[in-house]
Amino acid sequence: MPVQIQSPTGAPHARILGVGGYRPSRVVTNEQICQVIDSTDEWITTRTGIRERRWATAEETVAMMSVSAAGKALAAAGIEAEQIGLVIISTVTHLAQTPSLAAMVANELGALNAAAFDISAACAGFCHGLALAQDAVRGGSAEHVLVIGVERLSDLTDMNDRSTAFIFGDGAGAAVVGPSDTPAIGPVVWGADGAQYEAIGQTFDWDALREQPELGFPALRMSGQQVFRWASYQMVPVAKTALERAGITADDLDAFIPHQANMRITDAMIKALKLPEHVPVARDIARTGNTSAASIPLAMERMLEEGEAPHDGVALLIGFGAGLVYAAQVVVLP
Repeated sequence: MPVQIQSPTGAPHARILGVGGYRPSRVVTNEQICQVIDSTDEWITTRTGIRERRWATAEETVAMMSVSAAGKALAAAGIEAEQIGLVIISTVTHLAQTPSLAAMVANELGALNAAAFDISAACAGFCHGLALAQDAVRGGSAEHVLVIGVERLSDLTDMNDRSTAFIFGDGAGAAVVGPSDTPAIGPVVWGADGAQYEAIGQTFDWDALREQPELGFPALRMSGQQVFRWASYQMVPVAKTALERAGITADDLDAFIPHQANMRITDAMIKALKLPEHVPVARDIARTGNTSAASIPLAMERMLEEGEAPHDGVALLIGFGAGLVYAAQVVVLP
């Protein structure tokens, strides 16, 4: 008779229990950026919606920002670090290939029994992390999961590149995911359009420095119009599918929290989704710039703190970025 392996037993459902964020202390205005590149505050604001961004100081490392955001999320959730069974960090700016940032952060937090790993899903990374966290909680792999999106994109910004120098910012956002008796994280809609792999990336790979050390440091590059068209049109069906799979409509939403990539992309999605005027929309890009994996949790934290979005309200999240990858889900806010 074959050996019977006991299946893991998890929670019936999962939910976000608490969120936290960290915004670097240094504010960089459009006027400061325009001292380096040939542009104007009006041009940047009109094209992107960005008025200022936060750039990290030397002391504000990806680890430090992650720990700070995670501490706030744990406190909001009423969970001790020892209760965390898994730490997932989404980042493209932990510049050490190994070991993972998640292992370091778990140790600093005191989540000593937690599994820990990093994922690379760029601006969609937080939504990817939420999907993995929900699966872990429901599958019994961990009772509580800490999901962090953190970036120091200023490290990879070429200040001489007029097309990208004003876009990116730094910061960290975190969420604690745990068990729930009722559905509170909807089915994820995710994927990758690898045919447009080169639309966003580095100017050159790290291994190029072996042969040409004079290259200096790589920087982010982006085909702006290509990404704008893709996000404005291709992400709307993804958002609609996330609503359908959650069994709701746009009228049922209490908040729309898209990745903070470009204000015009957000406006195009609002129009295509026919989002009711009463639904508040995250527009944090005006003050934070594009913080990639950190943008959605940072916006979620601010909307909850300022009362713009209601606690226990229903929100649509959608992230999209380099790969080109995407992920969306409906969640109940903590």
